[in-house]
Amino acid sequence: MISDPHTSVAAQPSLTIDGQSATFTQGETIYQIASRLQKNIPTLCYDDRLQAFGSCRLCIVEIEGMRNPVASCTTEARDGMIIQTAPPKIEQMRKTLLELVASENRQVNIDPLRGLASQELSTLVNKYGARNGRFAGKTSGTSNEQDANPFILRDYDQCISCYRCVRVCAEQEGDYAISIANRGFQTQITTEFNNDLRDSDCTFCGQCVQTCPTGALADKKALRSQPLPEPIKKTRTVCPYCAVGCSIDLMTKGDKIVGAQPALDGPANKGALCIKGQFTYDFIQHEDRLKKPLIKQPDGSFKEVEWDEALTKAAQGFAKARQKHGRRSIYGIASGRAPHEAAYSMQKFIRASFGTHHIDNCSRA
Repeated sequence: MISDPHTSVAAQPSLTIDGQSATFTQGETIYQIASRLQKNIPTLCYDDRLQAFGSCRLCIVEIEGMRNPVASCTTEARDGMIIQTAPPKIEQMRKTLLELVASENRQVNIDPLRGLASQELSTLVNKYGARNGRFAGKTSGTSNEQDANPFILRDYDQCISCYRCVRVCAEQEGDYAISIANRGFQTQITTEFNNDLRDSDCTFCGQCVQTCPTGALADKKALRSQPLPEPIKKTRTVCPYCAVGCSIDLMTKGDKIVGAQPALDGPANKGALCIKGQFTYDFIQHEDRLKKPLIKQPDGSFKEVEWDEALTKAAQGFAKARQKHGRRSIYGIASGRAPHEAAYSMQKFIRASFGTHHIDNCSRA
């Protein structure tokens, strides 16, 4: 079939942002297009993994021909729009909004160990110089200091009602463990019947902690390391607990691991973790962890030995079992607490040495 050269193809819609022209696809929001163009539009209620909510209004932009500014995160782009992201009038509005938000919080500067997004409010307040306290007065949110769960601090005096925690629990995890109660200054993030998180549908995945922009929900375990003087360092690695391969950032102070955070750009998890990947890292430096191999004695006790002796003893045991019962009598189980390199070596050892596939991982189930 020969195409008609006179047939016209509809042009892709385009708009102009801060003098820069850009094409877009139907359904894209102004915020998404601006982010693609590396325009730094501030926001506190936005999380790229969640449906746009438009509650904080910090992402407002000015559109030529429109009377009032619009929230860029919820406004779909239209062909021919001419947009200004940061004219003086909009920047002044943002400063005032930040002053209103910051006036409700007990403190603006909080420990970065509280969570991945915990510095968002303080960063914006510092950028706009919104620390004058002229809106100080009545506040909303009451901290739940009685919740005895071991993982999540519920410090709602820091809450700004962006609802990112509620939305990530519902939209990403499907748990619906937390929700919003009341209105106005009585607004409160809560659980069903205001119970402890342990008595709710919470799976302690930590998603609410990591999306909170103010540290109102925080990592209790990580905060225990506050007295350590060293700066925080992040190291990208892969969670060993199952075969999904979630990317995580281990947080260290000196030679001590003080926390774990999900990698938002992790190809397998996109910022999600389970309770194991999020909170079960303290075994690494636990005081009861074995530092030398043990060999069981005839009387049932265990004796500390050097590695050469332990490896020789283990090799003799494998050889004896193979000779007496055959190669299929040997079965390997790798630990979910070992690094991936150790898991690989374990399966290679079983398959190459004994010619079987009798190898598994304790965390597969």
